[in-house]
Amino acid sequence: MTFAILLAGSLPAPAQAQADASSCRDVTIPVQLAGLLPQIVHGRLCEPPGGARTVQVLVPGATYDSVYWDAAPDPETHSFRLAMNKAGYATLALDRLGTGASSKPPSALLTAFTEAGVVHQVIQAVRHGDVGSRFDKVILGGHSLGSAIAMLEAGTYHDVDGVLITGLAHHINPPGALIVLGSFIPVALDPVLSRLGLDPTYLTTQPGSRYAAFHAPGPEVPEMTAYDEATKDVVAPGELLDAAALGTVLPYSWRITVPVLVVLGGGDGGLCGPLATDCTSSAGLLQSEAPYYSAAARLRTYVLPGFGHSINYAPNAPDYHQAVTHWAGTMGLAG
Repeated sequence: MTFAILLAGSLPAPAQAQADASSCRDVTIPVQLAGLLPQIVHGRLCEPPGGARTVQVLVPGATYDSVYWDAAPDPETHSFRLAMNKAGYATLALDRLGTGASSKPPSALLTAFTEAGVVHQVIQAVRHGDVGSRFDKVILGGHSLGSAIAMLEAGTYHDVDGVLITGLAHHINPPGALIVLGSFIPVALDPVLSRLGLDPTYLTTQPGSRYAAFHAPGPEVPEMTAYDEATKDVVAPGELLDAAALGTVLPYSWRITVPVLVVLGGGDGGLCGPLATDCTSSAGLLQSEAPYYSAAARLRTYVLPGFGHSINYAPNAPDYHQAVTHWAGTMGLAG
């Protein structure tokens, strides 16, 4: 617990804003999904000047794609990608199958388990230098559903050097979770995404629900809420079922044998509550989550106060970005 308290309260002051000198390019990685022809995973690979020893492979959550990690409005505040590049890490932000510029198979074929197998193939491609650069270490990071996928991947394949879990814990707060689940509609009913010709069994969020589902109780910033709505994507029902059934994730989190950092928004209504996850402090979160990880994970935690689920959109997001780089440095995962 002492480490968690220090992490929350004793980080050095953020550096002044610097120009974005990162080198970014789109990459496509062939993967195999059982029973189908090869699929394509799209990612955005960004590297700091001079390259990096460590790459963070980033998996977005339900109804998000790679844009979540590199939000355009006020990137100095909201772009996780930019913060990590400035700290010396390369980033590879992925579009999950079904989203963004990745292949869009029938949604019935997609679960958190199948997506974890796909991410494993991506990591192997990264390890082999197939994305054009070679890295010594790989940190697998996720948000929400992406964190469930990261847990499953790391606990199954043991091919990464660190795991970042954001927006996911092992206890659900039912009243808050119902608000999120109640926001989902078939993609065919969305006035914008219905035009993409997707399998109609994909889901997205109903227009106007993003703030209540993913930002509250943080301050409502119209620009960020509008951006979140304009860049929303889809999710397969099977992915949601896997992520919600945390009993399927539990044994996999215990099997992770590399350092883990768990980060939650202090107001994440779907996870935080007196009978759910303790999000009142980083130490409280550590106590809640510690039973679900082995000693090998050297679990560390961080709570970003005052915001809900999608913490990259929080006005104080740089505090959590800095906590990530602090953790990675102390765990020997520096970029």
